[in-house]
Amino acid sequence: MRSTILTRSVEYMDNRISRYSMKMGQCEITGVFLKASDVHCHHYIPIHLGGDDSFNNLRIIHKDVHIAIHQTDQTAIKSHLMEFTTDNSIMNKLNKYREKCGLEPIK
Repeated sequence: MRSTILTRSVEYMDNRISRYSMKMGQCEITGVFLKASDVHCHHYIPIHLGGDDSFNNLRIIHKDVHIAIHQTDQTAIKSHLMEFTTDNSIMNKLNKYREKCGLEPIK
Protein backbone atom coordinates (compact mmCIF):
# COMPACT_ATOMS: atom_id res chain seq x y z
CA MET A 1 0.00 0.00 0.00
CA ARG A 2 1.47 3.29 -1.07
CA SER A 3 0.61 6.75 0.17
CA THR A 4 0.05 9.56 -2.33
CA ILE A 5 1.62 11.92 0.21
CA LEU A 6 5.04 10.44 0.70
CA THR A 7 5.61 12.04 4.11
CA ARG A 8 2.39 10.58 5.58
CA SER A 9 1.63 7.13 6.92
CA VAL A 10 -0.99 4.77 5.53
CA GLU A 11 -2.76 5.16 8.90
CA TYR A 12 -2.97 8.93 8.33
CA MET A 13 -4.28 8.51 4.79
CA ASP A 14 -6.96 6.00 5.84
CA ASN A 15 -8.02 7.93 8.93
CA ARG A 16 -8.36 11.27 7.18
CA ILE A 17 -10.72 9.72 4.61
CA SER A 18 -12.71 8.07 7.39
CA ARG A 19 -12.86 11.32 9.35
CA TYR A 20 -14.01 13.29 6.28
CA SER A 21 -16.72 10.72 5.67
CA MET A 22 -17.85 10.73 9.31
CA LYS A 23 -18.13 14.53 9.27
CA MET A 24 -20.01 14.40 5.95
CA GLY A 25 -17.50 16.75 4.37
CA GLN A 26 -18.00 19.57 6.86
CA CYS A 27 -15.30 21.60 8.58
CA GLU A 28 -15.11 20.57 12.22
CA ILE A 29 -14.73 24.19 13.32
CA THR A 30 -16.97 26.23 11.01
CA GLY A 31 -19.45 23.59 9.89
CA VAL A 32 -19.18 24.66 6.23
CA PHE A 33 -19.15 22.01 3.51
CA LEU A 34 -15.65 21.59 2.11
CA LYS A 35 -14.82 21.32 -1.56
CA ALA A 36 -11.93 18.93 -2.22
CA SER A 37 -9.56 21.87 -2.79
CA ASP A 38 -10.44 23.34 0.65
CA VAL A 39 -9.90 20.20 2.77
CA HIS A 40 -7.02 20.09 5.22
CA CYS A 41 -6.40 17.49 7.88
CA HIS A 42 -5.13 18.82 11.22
CA HIS A 43 -3.47 16.88 14.04
CA TYR A 44 -5.41 18.04 17.12
CA ILE A 45 -2.37 17.23 19.26
CA PRO A 46 0.56 18.07 16.99
CA ILE A 47 3.05 15.35 16.15
CA HIS A 48 5.89 17.37 17.72
CA LEU A 49 3.91 17.48 21.00
CA GLY A 50 3.27 13.74 21.10
CA GLY A 51 0.30 13.44 18.76
CA ASP A 52 -0.10 10.66 16.22
CA ASP A 53 -2.01 9.73 13.06
CA SER A 54 -4.85 8.01 14.91
CA PHE A 55 -8.45 8.67 13.91
CA ASN A 56 -9.21 10.48 17.19
CA ASN A 57 -6.30 12.89 16.74
CA LEU A 58 -7.21 14.04 13.23
CA ARG A 59 -9.63 16.83 12.38
CA ILE A 60 -11.03 17.81 8.98
CA ILE A 61 -10.99 21.58 8.57
CA HIS A 62 -11.02 24.31 5.93
CA LYS A 63 -7.54 25.16 4.62
CA ASP A 64 -7.81 28.82 5.70
CA VAL A 65 -8.90 27.79 9.20
CA HIS A 66 -5.91 25.43 9.32
CA ILE A 67 -3.56 28.26 8.42
CA ALA A 68 -5.19 30.45 11.09
CA ILE A 69 -4.67 27.76 13.73
CA HIS A 70 -0.90 27.76 13.17
CA GLN A 71 -0.41 31.45 12.28
CA THR A 72 1.13 33.78 14.87
CA ASP A 73 0.49 37.15 13.18
CA GLN A 74 -2.93 38.46 14.26
CA THR A 75 -3.43 40.43 11.01
CA ALA A 76 -2.70 37.35 8.89
CA ILE A 77 -5.08 35.30 11.04
CA LYS A 78 -7.90 37.76 10.46
CA SER A 79 -7.31 37.74 6.70
CA HIS A 80 -7.65 33.94 6.60
CA LEU A 81 -10.88 34.04 8.59
CA MET A 82 -12.60 36.85 6.65
CA GLU A 83 -14.96 34.55 4.75
CA PHE A 84 -16.20 32.87 7.93
CA THR A 85 -18.57 34.23 10.50
CA THR A 86 -16.36 34.92 13.46
CA ASP A 87 -19.01 34.24 16.05
CA ASN A 88 -18.00 33.20 19.55
CA SER A 89 -18.49 29.45 19.03
CA ILE A 90 -16.14 29.40 16.02
CA MET A 91 -13.54 31.51 17.82
CA ASN A 92 -13.79 29.35 20.96
CA LYS A 93 -13.22 26.17 18.92
CA LEU A 94 -10.38 27.77 16.99
CA ASN A 95 -8.69 28.91 20.21
CA LYS A 96 -8.97 25.40 21.72
CA TYR A 97 -7.10 24.06 18.71
CA ARG A 98 -4.48 26.82 19.06
CA GLU A 99 -4.08 26.01 22.75
CA LYS A 100 -3.30 22.37 21.88
CA CYS A 101 -0.58 23.70 19.57
CA GLY A 102 0.89 25.84 22.34
CA LEU A 103 -0.19 29.12 20.69
CA GLU A 104 -1.85 32.25 22.07
CA PRO A 105 -5.60 32.67 21.58
CA ILE A 106 -6.89 34.90 18.80
CA LYS A 107 -8.09 38.21 20.16
